[in-house]
Parts: sequence; structure tokens; C-alpha cells
Amino acid sequence: MSKKDWYTGWFNSPFYHKLYFQRDEKEAAAFIQKLISYLKPPPQSLMLDVACGRGRHSKMLASLGYHVTGIDISPESIAYAKKFENEQLDFFVHDMRLPFWGNYFDYAFNFFTSFGYFKNRREHDNALRTIANGLKPGGHFIIDYLNVHFVEDHIIPNQEKKLGTTHYEIHKWSDENYFYKKIIITDPELRKPLEHTEQVAKFSLGDFTDMLAYQGMQVMEIFGDYHLSKYDIRQTPRLILIARKKN
Repeated sequence: MSKKDWYTGWFNSPFYHKLYFQRDEKEAAAFIQKLISYLKPPPQSLMLDVACGRGRHSKMLASLGYHVTGIDISPESIAYAKKFENEQLDFFVHDMRLPFWGNYFDYAFNFFTSFGYFKNRREHDNALRTIANGLKPGGHFIIDYLNVHFVEDHIIPNQEKKLGTTHYEIHKWSDENYFYKKIIITDPELRKPLEHTEQVAKFSLGDFTDMLAYQGMQVMEIFGDYHLSKYDIRQTPRLILIARKKN
């Protein structure tokens, strides 16, 4: 991993988790319940949570009776998640671009736009290859990504957020290939402000269809929000794909 990879430091920061994950747990739980109701996985299905962070979604899936393995590139996030390990749930530090267990899982999930961070298409293809190889034939991959066209139409260039004692100054912009978000953080615990700039690829439905097909996965269903409403290229905020690995 290059020292220039923005996510290696940012994902380990407590300010990252404070900004993104001190949110309504009920919304996340409702999404998982709706997704499981749609998928109807058999009891004791084997599930992989790719880029699991501190394991919020992994824990919810395990609580429903499934065997869940969470992987994430952040050692600090996995150290936190490991506090919740049990016979249904385990976690590992792992880079999604590198091979993991083969032909093992019934389902793989990638939630909350935890993809699109890498420098080139080859690295993203490597990540999807890891996921495809990890699935059993006929297994399913569910990815929850931003809807590029919706975000382009609704981008807010400048925002400020105050969460407890922490102040976030947020600047957003985009070019042809990426969305960018510069976050300036001030907090009494910091000697000077911290700055992190996120970069997320503008992958469209067509891009994902092609990338998944290249790894032997076929898109079966497309949703546009966490209520599993029909996807609309301009009107819905998310691009949630359900793909099946070919037999």
C-alpha cells in the first residue's frame, strides 16, 4: 500500500467514525432486515462483509443467525470489532484487493460506498475478483454504492458540522472520474487542524455491470435506496446491486 493512499490513515481515525457512524442504528438495522427479507438466505448461511469497518452490519447479520466474517483494511477498526466476536462472527484485517478464502461464502456484502477508493480500474477489478472467488457457485454479492448521477445533481460544495467538541469543515467537488471531499477537522484534543481528502470513483450501473460480468457475476436486481425502491438514474440516492455468481 502506498503512503499516498488516503484511506489508510483516515479509516483509522476516531474522527472518521465519529463523522460517519454515530448515526441512527435503526436505519441501518431496517435496511438489513429489508435486505434479508428480500434475499431469504437459508439458516446458517456463510456471509462475508467486505470493508466491514467496526462491524456494525456484520453484527446485525450475525444476530439473525448467519455465520459472518468481516474483513477491513483498518487494524484499529478490526481491533474494535473483535470485541464482539462469537461462534457466529469473526473479523480479520485484510485488503480486499488481495485473495481471501476461496469458494466458501454463500453471500458477500459491501455496504455504504466502501468501494471505488483505488487509483485505477485494475485495483478495483482485483477487489471484485477477491469477492467473486470467495463465493460459492450460485452465491450472491450485494453492493451498496452511491448513485453517481444523483450525487452530481445534488452535490453541496461547502458544509459545516459540529459533533460534540469536534468541528468538521467539508468541501466537495468532482471531475470526470472521481468525487472528492476535503474534510478539515478541529477539536480541543488536536494541536492543529487535521485534513483528509476522500476520493471515490464515479462508477455507474454500466460500469458495475461490466466489472461484475468480467468476474463471472450477473446483475439480478437493482435498487435505489435503503427501502429497496426501484432504481432511478436521477431520482434515487443509492445504487444497490444484487449479483449472482455463475455456476
